[in-house]
Amino acid sequence: MSGPIVDARGIHKHFGALHVLKGVDLRVAERELVFVIGPSGSGKSTLLRCLNRLEQPSAGSVVVDGIDMLDPRTDINHARQRIGMVFQSFNLYPHMTALGNVTLALRKVAGKSRAGAEALGQAALERVGLGDRAGHTPAELSGGQQQRVALARALAPAPALMLLDEPFSNLDADLRTQMRDEVERILRTSGTTAVFVTHDQEEAFTLADRVGVLQAGRIEQLAPPQELYHRPATRFVAAFVGAADFLPGMVTAQGIVTEVGTFANVDQLPTGGRVDVMIRPDDITFVPQADGVGTITRRYFRGSETVYCIRLPSGDRVHSSQPSASVLPTGMRVRPEAHVLHVVAFER
Repeated sequence: MSGPIVDARGIHKHFGALHVLKGVDLRVAERELVFVIGPSGSGKSTLLRCLNRLEQPSAGSVVVDGIDMLDPRTDINHARQRIGMVFQSFNLYPHMTALGNVTLALRKVAGKSRAGAEALGQAALERVGLGDRAGHTPAELSGGQQQRVALARALAPAPALMLLDEPFSNLDADLRTQMRDEVERILRTSGTTAVFVTHDQEEAFTLADRVGVLQAGRIEQLAPPQELYHRPATRFVAAFVGAADFLPGMVTAQGIVTEVGTFANVDQLPTGGRVDVMIRPDDITFVPQADGVGTITRRYFRGSETVYCIRLPSGDRVHSSQPSASVLPTGMRVRPEAHVLHVVAFER
């Protein structure tokens, strides 16, 4: 396959007067795992449904595995055979066994005979580690097992593309971590291209080749997780992806001068300009000092780390990530120190 598995361009979607998607472009390469994140109501699930033509885009083009999904001449039911979908609710038939759920999908989508569908269905259940649960109904399976049945059902016809809509949200935290690792292993091993929608940034950063940030119907940035975190394209992305403070700065010939130090003007912003510099909690450390210019105002214990909120003389605040064993009182005076490896500044 020379071109991308997904090539969506200029996707708009209206629901009456509500403009949900506003010219979304999304290209996904073969074997790539792309995650789409964003606040509630940003259009994440609508975008996924437009890719599968469960929703008809109001404008734009959608090509999946070389098939024009919006061409009136396209047999959409046939086209969907190249797309597997895992919903948040799993959508398993409660009266059918695990094998029955997978077999039914194979007979509907792939047109297999009963015997052929059962053989492929059993193989799909083996792939997700549920070969010995083929005869169990959903009520007899745990949440994680039900999810794996839904995944087996979607993977069994060997789709060119998998679409997964909040697939782990119904699972508890421990099971969610276990299942996302298992799902990634299955997708990577089978060489399946996938687009996930999720609200869980940790999940996206852990599994994705690239992450798209959707805001108000537009993708603000689509990039590998490290680039998204360290080089956000917009202030919204900077604030949405990980914790961030924004300190006022002035661009001078020496660099960008802020209350916690002077930083390199890596983007060659014009001298004299006013900017806001993104500061992550891992950019800031501090030293207790009786005459320090900073004051600890809050301490947040996060288990693996302790985050301190430090008020500066101007009233602006920065946060500092420290080892979890660190216990310093609020009200303590400190000298903040900034060690910013990736200087990101937004013009005002």
